[in-house]
Amino acid sequence: MNAIIVDDEAHNIENLQGILTRHYPEIVIAGTATTVSEAFALLKMKQTDLLFLDIRMGKETGFDLLEKLSRRDFEVIFVSAYDKYGIRAIKFAALDYILKPIDETELEIAIARAREKITQKAHRSRLDFLMEHLRKSEHTPAKIALPLFQETRYVKVNDIIRCEAQNTYVHFYLENGEKILVSRPLKEYDDLLAPHGFIRCHQTHLVNPLYIRSLLKEDGGVLLLTDGARVPVSKSKKEHVKRLLNK
Repeated sequence: MNAIIVDDEAHNIENLQGILTRHYPEIVIAGTATTVSEAFALLKMKQTDLLFLDIRMGKETGFDLLEKLSRRDFEVIFVSAYDKYGIRAIKFAALDYILKPIDETELEIAIARAREKITQKAHRSRLDFLMEHLRKSEHTPAKIALPLFQETRYVKVNDIIRCEAQNTYVHFYLENGEKILVSRPLKEYDDLLAPHGFIRCHQTHLVNPLYIRSLLKEDGGVLLLTDGARVPVSKSKKEHVKRLLNK
């Protein structure tokens, strides 16, 4: 598997290159770059399976590099200091990122996912989804990417009725009656969907207010949804839910 590392700080490149050399002999470092122009030239010359890409590089960004490329037939792992907007967009596209300084456990998980995506040939559509969103605006996108075992589903946010956690999985219940299972924690989707008004009414439940019919007083609080589902409201969340519904 051929990889390229792009970061504007040489010591970060050296650090990541050292980790990859020690622990991932199957990954061949095909080249490194510290600027968008260097990376662009390198990607045109080298066959690349995996790109380790910094988000902020001086006045430029990793997204600028992706925008310049006519072909994005490789997998990307973003490696960056925290960038609220950038990382939010990355999560919506179901792509992977790790924060600096690099946690080797997080790196291992990201590489394992990248390897799987490369095998499934699913990476290109996710990158295109990310770039489409970044071109539109800085608002949260109308769709969210849900990574399944054999495909990535792109779902309209307003079509999601609710999300229900089950251990480390999340069930998405859609307006058309479909149920989708995703192997990600509920907190991740709580963070992504809260700006759309989604309400975390319980430790295991996240609800789209568009589909709330009423708040029942039984059992301490139950949300009755338009599809007939009854979702519990935890005691600690009850006043929070009431405030949001009364806005």
